[in-house]
Amino acid sequence: LVLGIESSCDDTGVAVVSTSGRVLGESLATQADIHAAWGGVVPKLAQEAHEAAIDGCVEAALASAGVTPDQLDAVAVTIGPGLSLCLRVGVLKARQLAAAHQLPLIPVHHMEAHALTAAASAASPAATPDLVEFPFLCLLISGGHNLLLLVEGIGQYTQLGTTLDDALGEAYDKVARLLGLDLRPSGGAALEAFAAGGDPRALPLSVPMQRRPTCDFSYAGLKTAVRLAIEEQAPEATEGNRQVRADIAASFQRVAVQHLEERCRRGVQWAQESHPQVRHLVVAGGVASNRYIRGRLAAVAQAAGLRLVCPPPRLCTDNGVMVAWAGVERLQLGLAEAPPASGEPGEGEWVDLRPRWPL
Repeated sequence: LVLGIESSCDDTGVAVVSTSGRVLGESLATQADIHAAWGGVVPKLAQEAHEAAIDGCVEAALASAGVTPDQLDAVAVTIGPGLSLCLRVGVLKARQLAAAHQLPLIPVHHMEAHALTAAASAASPAATPDLVEFPFLCLLISGGHNLLLLVEGIGQYTQLGTTLDDALGEAYDKVARLLGLDLRPSGGAALEAFAAGGDPRALPLSVPMQRRPTCDFSYAGLKTAVRLAIEEQAPEATEGNRQVRADIAASFQRVAVQHLEERCRRGVQWAQESHPQVRHLVVAGGVASNRYIRGRLAAVAQAAGLRLVCPPPRLCTDNGVMVAWAGVERLQLGLAEAPPASGEPGEGEWVDLRPRWPL
């Protein structure tokens, strides 16, 4: 049994997962209401919310699993990338648990945890029997990352593409704010729902980077084009211009996802030529909960003879389950650290936090 702790941004997640991939217990505290008024995550407020929630989340996850800390085999925790103030809360709690109960400590990369979540989902009793096997192609889409990877094993990643400026999730959030949408629980979810009532062809937007034959992404230019359209057609959010705003939302989503499709299609072609045993396209990260995106990428996968695998929507956003499962995978490979001597770092002791950490 591995207990996983996630606190890299604005969700406090804790879960207990077995080596078979079964989720025994989990707890999640979100901060959407805290940050909504600010239009984005405020690191100091996020840290304080994590500190207020972490003990209760650990207790709730253990109680839900029906286990005590002494029954755990290890503690896994996200050490990066993320907000350093937030990461520190989770890492210190993990150290305390590991030291008090002499448990191995497993540092986890936040994006690796997202990438491996599909395997945890496939290993659960209710999941499809078509398990995700290495190597597979993985698209990670979130508020801070756009990564297209060939995953050949734990810690074995070939980056095919990344964002040159803004991530897709950041673009969704920005456009949602410009359109005056309620950002709870997230700007991306709000925009997806709002766009459903719009005409996706209403705004003649250009698909980014069509003359660049790479797998990289760019959303800054599209975001600017949408901002200018909003300033011209709907500078204030009113009921009278609701349809205009919905049309803009739908047009943005169509073009943003078409860019995603084109890059994935190119990555799939390369992966199949270099690694013909690739059978799955895994899409993970917070933006992967978007059903419109899932539908469009399912068509890309089907055309290439691949199976699209996405975690359940609740496991796409940050959570403790993904960290615990990444911990299980690393524990089985012997990639765990010895229990720390004490929960609190000694004077001058370095706490391993990696706010910036390439995968």
